[in-house]
Amino acid sequence: MKKKFVLRIDEQTMRAVERWASEEFRSVNGHLEWMITKMLKEEKRLKLKEKNPPKSKE
Repeated sequence: MKKKFVLRIDEQTMRAVERWASEEFRSVNGHLEWMITKMLKEEKRLKLKEKNPPKSKE
């Protein structure tokens, strides 16, 4: 589930994000999400989902 929120950002920063997103063939929204996720992973503040979690024995 994705949560919606309002982001206030100055014009110069927004233009820089728009250019970068365009260069990477991403939407601004997608690029902001990628940037935030990247930083959270680098700072070890985001728990990563296991690709193949162990199967539980029932």
